[in-house]
Amino acid sequence: MMSSGPHHQIPVTHAQMIRDQAHAAKMLESAKRRSRQPTDKNLPDGVDDYIVGDVGQRYRELRDFERRLDATMTRKRLDIVDAVTRSAKRWKTLRIWITNTVQDQVWQGNGLNVDTFDFNSNLEPTYTVKIEARLLDDDSDLDNDEDHETTKAGSDDADRMDEDGPADPESKPTKPPRYRFSHFFKALHVDFPPNRRGIEQSVEWKKPERVGGSPNLPAAGDFDELTFKRHGDENLNIIINLIRHEEPGRYAISPALQDIIDMREATRQEIVMGVWEYIKMMGLSEEDERRTFRCDGLLRTAFGIEIGEMPKLTDYISPHLQPLPPVQLPYTIRLDEQFHKDPQPTVYDIRVAVDDPLREKISTFLNNPGYAGMLKEVATLDEQLAVIIQAIHVSKAKHGFLKSLSEDPATFVRDWLSSQKRDLEVILGEAVRGGGEDATGDEWRKGGKDSVWGTVNARESVNALLSRMPSQPQPR
Repeated sequence: MMSSGPHHQIPVTHAQMIRDQAHAAKMLESAKRRSRQPTDKNLPDGVDDYIVGDVGQRYRELRDFERRLDATMTRKRLDIVDAVTRSAKRWKTLRIWITNTVQDQVWQGNGLNVDTFDFNSNLEPTYTVKIEARLLDDDSDLDNDEDHETTKAGSDDADRMDEDGPADPESKPTKPPRYRFSHFFKALHVDFPPNRRGIEQSVEWKKPERVGGSPNLPAAGDFDELTFKRHGDENLNIIINLIRHEEPGRYAISPALQDIIDMREATRQEIVMGVWEYIKMMGLSEEDERRTFRCDGLLRTAFGIEIGEMPKLTDYISPHLQPLPPVQLPYTIRLDEQFHKDPQPTVYDIRVAVDDPLREKISTFLNNPGYAGMLKEVATLDEQLAVIIQAIHVSKAKHGFLKSLSEDPATFVRDWLSSQKRDLEVILGEAVRGGGEDATGDEWRKGGKDSVWGTVNARESVNALLSRMPSQPQPR
């Protein structure tokens, strides 16, 4: 059993210390090497006079094009990231077919056969209800108005359920649907009318939770059709209730809040944004404190306050949100012989929210493994370009040095020696104010941050001079 007191650290061995020191030295040397790498990719001034043709101008045009291209690509990438992180949804149509079959009904002639002495009790009349759904790929296939959330459609050839049988050899293979019926709902229950026998009939289904954080649902929660079987020999009117499963969840909005944001149902984020836009449009924000806002008549009626705070908008709207009511699909279970001579399904169209199909493609673009490799390649080319530009700067300086020397050697050598002497005095801290050939210029008399005295060489020289001065004894 381990003690609860402090644990002693294992002492570091000599080999580990040497290895850590070597690693730290390597990292320091790598940092120094990176700091010495050239980064300037601009051509030196006046280099066009020594270049044949318009190479310099073309290089500057390419550099300008590269800057604009980098800015455009960065902006577009940020837009893509924003589009991926934003919960963009598209509305599509889920078509639901409901039908029922019957077994062992009286009109089917399944009475007792006295010759076989079959007195099996399984001949009790039963029926089977089948609920099937499919997400329509194109809304142009709809035969009904898109403004209705749930519309009961008539039966025609396009609305018939898929039947078992030989496949049409000329039909094109269909792409399997990405979304299934159970993906859009988290629960289902069927309301039956009171039974004369007093037997309670109920049908309930709840979506199971994902196991172990798996992205896929269990088999009980991943289906396109649901069937249930019950006993009965009379027509029944039932109501199928579907409880939506949406992420992020949408809520029904109270009438007081509807007057402000002009929406009947929305997500919490959309509601907060709608209230914020209303405050901004009506100019209700306080000029001195933007975190607070004044309430007009509508806001006062909804929130019951005179002055509100922006960070508390979520708390203000919470009492006005209610869960969406279930989608109710009435259906009549037909058990009579006349209906089953040519049974037709009852069809409903429900508007459901799905992820934007471009979101997956955009995510693939952002997670492209070749992008990181491309960035490394571009960084390598930039380093090579900076080395070449540095060589051009050095060549330009050498050319200017030799050209000045060739035009007036005596004057150039005298000025160059004087400059070197002055630099050496500054480096050694031996230069004094007012001394030297050029020490009486205006730049030496001018102080401030941008003066000569604010340079690194001047600071180092002053520090060296002060370090060489003898220390004064402190008075007792």
